Amino acid sequence: MEYLIYPLLGSIAGLLAGLLGVGGGIVIVPVLVFTFSLLNFPEAILTHMAVGTSLATIVVTSMGSIFQHHKKAAVRWDIMVFLSVGLLAGALLGAEIAHWIQGRVLQLMFGVFAVIVAAQLAFGLKPPPQRDVPGGVGLGFTGVIIGSISSIFGIGGGSLMVPFLTWCNVKVQHAVGTSSAGGMPIAVAGAVGFMITGWGEEALPQWSLGYVYLPAFLGIAVTSIIFAQIGARFAHRLPATTLKKIFALLLVVVGVKMISG
Repeated sequence: MEYLIYPLLGSIAGLLAGLLGVGGGIVIVPVLVFTFSLLNFPEAILTHMAVGTSLATIVVTSMGSIFQHHKKAAVRWDIMVFLSVGLLAGALLGAEIAHWIQGRVLQLMFGVFAVIVAAQLAFGLKPPPQRDVPGGVGLGFTGVIIGSISSIFGIGGGSLMVPFLTWCNVKVQHAVGTSSAGGMPIAVAGAVGFMITGWGEEALPQWSLGYVYLPAFLGIAVTSIIFAQIGARFAHRLPATTLKKIFALLLVVVGVKMISG
């Protein structure tokens, strides 16, 4: 059953990442927490392993999503040049911070974050366009904040980057496409950070690289890269309002479950 869950999870996460511009990690992390719990992973490390593994899968998912958005000329590479520097630094910082957070506390934080993202999706909460894109220093600083928060929660950062870019007068399609590209530096740096911080941890299960569990990573990655491209294709054809509201309802359930334990 374990090896059936991972490919299915990758399909759903990839589709959501490409279609809605939200990191598939918002789905991957809670499902992995549940799965790792059933596999009797030690409670002290299972949430960290879910987050670290999620970030590793986003490296693969973002490749397919970036490719499709780039083909549609929806990635603002002029923004990414500066933003990615901050995202890399922030993701490494976030992995270090997460390492020192107790597993149960990390679950509570993720649950609250999931409910906030659900409200954002359900009610279309976006700051109105009020300013221009900041310069290199401003983008770098913003990247550090987004990268560290995203790394702590094991997400690609879309739920933070899309509202920020929209606030900066970037077209929604370009905000989603650029956010997909931003998931790559977050995922790479975050995954490496979780590998390093978890390397000497006791009671790691077999086939782990620090806090990254390789069987889950491979199972999710195989399908996520395909479905991320499919989702990105449909992102330019379908109004996603209804789907976002359905997904928001799911996130509320997930968030409450993570909070209640």
